[in-house]
This record gives sequence, C-alpha cells and structure tokens, in this order.
Amino acid sequence: MARLIDESAVELVRLIADGEVSVAEVVGAHLDQIEAVNPRVNAIVSLRERTEILADAAAADRVETRGALHGPPVAVKDLEHVAGLPTRYGSLASTDTPAVADGHVAAQLRSAGAIIVGKTNTPEFGTGSHTFNEVFGVTRNPWNLDKTAGGSSGGASAALAARMLPIADGSDLGGSLRNPAAMCNVVGLRPSVGRVADPAALTTHLRLGVSGPMGRTVADTALVLSALAGPHRSDPVSLADPGSDFGGPLPATTSAKVAWAGDLGLFRCEPEVLELCENTARSVADVGGSFVEAAPDLTSAEMIFRTLRGASYAGLGSRLPAAARPLLKQTVRENIAYGESLEVGDLLAAESAKADLHREMSDFFDEFDVLALPAAQVQPFPVETEFPTEIGGEPMADYLSWMLTCCVITPTGCPAISIPAGFTSDGLPVGLQLVARVGHDRQLLEIASAIEAARPFHHLVPAL
Repeated sequence: MARLIDESAVELVRLIADGEVSVAEVVGAHLDQIEAVNPRVNAIVSLRERTEILADAAAADRVETRGALHGPPVAVKDLEHVAGLPTRYGSLASTDTPAVADGHVAAQLRSAGAIIVGKTNTPEFGTGSHTFNEVFGVTRNPWNLDKTAGGSSGGASAALAARMLPIADGSDLGGSLRNPAAMCNVVGLRPSVGRVADPAALTTHLRLGVSGPMGRTVADTALVLSALAGPHRSDPVSLADPGSDFGGPLPATTSAKVAWAGDLGLFRCEPEVLELCENTARSVADVGGSFVEAAPDLTSAEMIFRTLRGASYAGLGSRLPAAARPLLKQTVRENIAYGESLEVGDLLAAESAKADLHREMSDFFDEFDVLALPAAQVQPFPVETEFPTEIGGEPMADYLSWMLTCCVITPTGCPAISIPAGFTSDGLPVGLQLVARVGHDRQLLEIASAIEAARPFHHLVPAL
C-alpha cells in the first residue's frame, strides 16, 4: 500500500469501508503531513486542535451509517462558515469570532462523513487569483515555494498538491477553482450554476459565483461533487439532480469531439502554456475521441463578466461598515467603487448580452462536446507579485486581464474543469480547461477522466 497521504480519496473511502484502515489512521497521517509542511506552504489556516480532530475521527470509526465521503479529512475555504471556527475572509475587516453554524458547503461535507480539520487560505474576500492576505499571509506553491499557488482557492489547491488533504472545496467567480488547480497540478471543477445549491445567495439573476469540488484526480473531484450537489428548497436556481449522479465510476475512453479554442483571439497567453494545453487536448484522440480547432464567439463575455461581477462588489460594499473600507486592499476597494458606478442600464445591457451568449454556446455545443482552452494564461509567478502586469511583453490593462481565459467562461454558466496538462521547462504546473454545455456536468467529468487517463500527471508529488 502506498502512503495513506498519497492515496486517492476514492481509494481511502474504499479502504475505510473495507476495514483495511481506520478513519483515525487516515486523518492522523494527514495531520502529520500538515504539521510537517504547512509551516512552509501556509495553505491551511484556523487549524483545529489535533485532539479534537482525532476525537471526531474515532467517533466516525464507530458509526454504522456512512456517507459518500466517510473518513477523509477536509479543510473548508475561509469564505465559508464552519461551526466553531472564525470566518476571516482573508480580511482585517473581519473578526475572529467563531461561526455558530456550518454554511451549506461545510454542512454537506460533514453530512457525507468528511472530517473537517480547519480552513484553507484565500485572498481578501476571494479577490484575485493569488492567495495572500493581511490576516494569514501568503500561500506558497508546493512545486516551488517561491511561486504563487493561484487563487482564490489557493489554500485548497496547495493543500491537495502537498498531500495535506485528499479532498477540498472552493468557490469560483472568475476562475477561483480553475486557476489554482492549474497552478498546483490538481483538479478543480466549476459546476453549472445551481449544481451546488447556495441557500444564502443574495441574488438570483446576477449570480456568477459558484461553490465546487477539488481533488487530485477527476474521480476524486466527482466524489466531492456527489456530496455537494443536489437541490435545496431555499435556492430557486438549484438543480434537481441528486448528488449520487456524480459519484459512480468514470471512463478511461471517450467518443467526445473536443474543440480547441486556444486564446479565443481575446487574450494573451504564454506560448509554452498554450502548447502544453493544446497537446493535452489533442490526447483525446488517443482514447477514442476527436480533436478539432474551433471556438464560439465570446467577444461579449468580458463585458458581461465585468459588469455583473461589479454589481456583486457593490453588494459587498453595501454590507461593509464605512469604517472597514480603509482596511481593504486596493483591488477590493477598486472593485467596490466600480460596482457602485454602474447604472441600471449597464446591468440590463449585460443581462441581454448574457442571454445572447447562452444561445451562442448552445449552438456551439450542438456541434461539439467540449470546448478546450488554457485554465491559466501564465505559469505560476513569484509570490511577491500581486498579479502579472504583462504577458510576453504585452501590458495587462488591469488585474483581471491576465485571467480572462477563465473570466470569459464564467458568464456562459457552463460547467468548466481544470485538469493537469503537464509542466513547463521551469518545472511548474499547467492546467487545461474543459467546458461543456450547461447542466452537463457528468458528461464533462467523463470526458475529463478519459483525457486524464491519456495524460496522467496526478501521481507526481512535489519534493517538499
């Protein structure tokens, strides 16, 4: 048997179910790894006391009714409430008062049998694809501790890569599940809007952000989705399909027709990153599928994304006391100010364009099964850099311009997954983004699993 911390979540659940290992052994092994490497990586924050965690593990070994995630440890992204732990949002504007109850994601994970050990680090209010903040500091990439782990689910992706956790959750507005997965050689799925219910959502029609699963393999990610997915009576856009639809075995072959979009003609990408992603997309032909070069028209997507995202930041600003504003990092303040400058006409124009975009994607998926493009435009960059200001000599207009490859997919509402696509000449991970028709999350997982089988990178371990 491999080290417990190297086993997949699917295998850990099986080993526990068959009585070959105990929950306490699995959790203890991961706690040892957290103790050994987290001081250098800084992925997990608000870690519970070891004795409390092991008591939960021992209790799990005694129960008879077991959920889909029975036994593996997990840490919840620090934008989500976990009973007994503070929710800091990576912000000095927050407090260390413990949450009184679990949020929806934490409750789903706990109900499925996962053992919650703490929280994972995030940039302030999840803003930006580089995980650092004034509360907990910077999260480092396990493949090179001088580089970013991406964001905003950077703590989750780094913890997975460093074998501190076998499963994780995250959230994604402009790429926060996909970007860090790409930068850490793990898998991150942005589900269809409504696939993971959000009973506390503040808006329905302006909704861009989703919660979703992460893992080191596509199968592990699907397993987490099986615990998170399902309808909720308090969320009017939650999808009715039960979580069990996503937990079954995934194939190693596919007949899918994959359309490679490259840079869509909309953004700049590092040539080596683009080449690695294209090569991995082409590997679908090795497992029974076909590869073509084609892309939908996404020229309106950036405007839609920036406008509707801005509205969400105006909402954040309205919920924060005025005294908190000076405590926020500059990019958060800029986003709030932009949101507050929007007018009703801006929102209506964005919503109209979003309807047209949905029709464009629907027509595209009548011909192709999956759209493929990079999950990040650059390889991981130095942790001292807040965001890339240029790519290949081309200046970036602002801190969103270097992650448009994810941002322009968000307003389509389509499920999108980032899977490992290899390593650059500098030894840094790259991720391929695959996008499917709205609601076709299971199909996307199946196609991603087949491509993963053709190009397996998940067995590689960073030399911490």
